[in-house]
Amino acid sequence: MHHLGAVFALLGEPRAAGADRAAWERLEETLGVTLPEDYRAVVDAYAPAQLNRQLYLLHPADDLALWMEQTLRAFRNTSWDDGVVCPGFEETGPRFGGRTGLVPLATSDRGDHVFAVRDDVPDGWRILTCDGDEQDFYEYRMGFAEWLHGYLTGGDMVGPDSAAT
Repeated sequence: MHHLGAVFALLGEPRAAGADRAAWERLEETLGVTLPEDYRAVVDAYAPAQLNRQLYLLHPADDLALWMEQTLRAFRNTSWDDGVVCPGFEETGPRFGGRTGLVPLATSDRGDHVFAVRDDVPDGWRILTCDGDEQDFYEYRMGFAEWLHGYLTGGDMVGPDSAAT
């Protein structure tokens, strides 16, 4: 299944202005990582937007860089419990930003956070999510478009019993 096409079919006609290559380059230079292509495609087509009346997507030409910086700072400054579950970071605890850390992609009005981290999966990325009320992270070994498709169609994409319909 072509997940990006499925997401576009669900969301309908793109409503955003489109790509801003310079804004993406500035953002990715600041982050020290090139963001997932499917994420960039969805953001370019629809952001800024609130999807499913819950999930927020921002565009790098708007406030995405500021939001990412604030989110990275907040998560870096969190005191993590010793038993926090963060798949792929069992030895070190969660790390945020850069080429080997979690990179924030989206948030919801429920306090959910969606992160991407580089990995040896088909799209080169996997998704980790956390509920703002808990410290544990949930892993989705898939790219952003596949994750977003699951989220938009009512899947439990931020942990057990988390469907956002």
